[in-house]
Amino acid sequence: MKKLPSLKNKVIWITGASQGIGRQLALMMARQGGTVIATARSFGNLDRLQNEALDLEGVIIPLPADVTRQDEVTRVAEEIMSRFGQVDIAVLNAGTFIKTAGVDFRSTHMRQHFELNVMGVCHCLDALIPMMVNQQSGTLAINASLAGYRGLPAAAAYGASKAALINMAESLYTDLKPKGVDIKLINPGFVKTPLTDKNTFEMPFLMDAEPAAEAILRGLNGKHFEIRFPKVFGMMMGMLRILPYRAYFGVTGRLNQ
Repeated sequence: MKKLPSLKNKVIWITGASQGIGRQLALMMARQGGTVIATARSFGNLDRLQNEALDLEGVIIPLPADVTRQDEVTRVAEEIMSRFGQVDIAVLNAGTFIKTAGVDFRSTHMRQHFELNVMGVCHCLDALIPMMVNQQSGTLAINASLAGYRGLPAAAAYGASKAALINMAESLYTDLKPKGVDIKLINPGFVKTPLTDKNTFEMPFLMDAEPAAEAILRGLNGKHFEIRFPKVFGMMMGMLRILPYRAYFGVTGRLNQ
């Protein structure tokens, strides 16, 4: 298997780093020599993450914040710049999922998803885009989902928030590439995390967080805009994306039975 890329002398900021994909990615990137700033709301989980990385080549530095609070995100970004003077890679990963079946639709669920999944990313972009444009380099990775491709049963709020991220990432790529800033779009399928552990429905092609983190790390070092995994499920969802509505609703109708 191809060796993972070295991240020595790279400053990396990961949000949603206290569990799941974010946690595994933080450890993997520190293992590759990176200086990883880990952000999440949980002080305790971040401290444990830092201790777990003590013997690695790189280092994990916990800087807790609630990404739905722009003032807290600004504070973390200013501290990173004060201490390190740059951010080479940012993985905007914090997110949530609340099952939202149509008969149980609540605007509060939609607001919760957009506050964390979308505005949490936007608060980070407010700080990171001027910084990376000024240094004329950097990679901004936005963690969306294959669920953002098209509307799925019981995912009206989650899917809508991830579709917004996909659209936004596509737009930012075109605008920022000439400025030296690379945008990466991460579209995972089902990954075993504390979030998906709450799901009671069958999750096809469920994968562990460690291979998911490896797929992201390899994708960040690659040339493609989209980092999509697992491969087979990603291809299947990509095919569903181009189906006409009649055929598409025929498929999703069976999923809802």
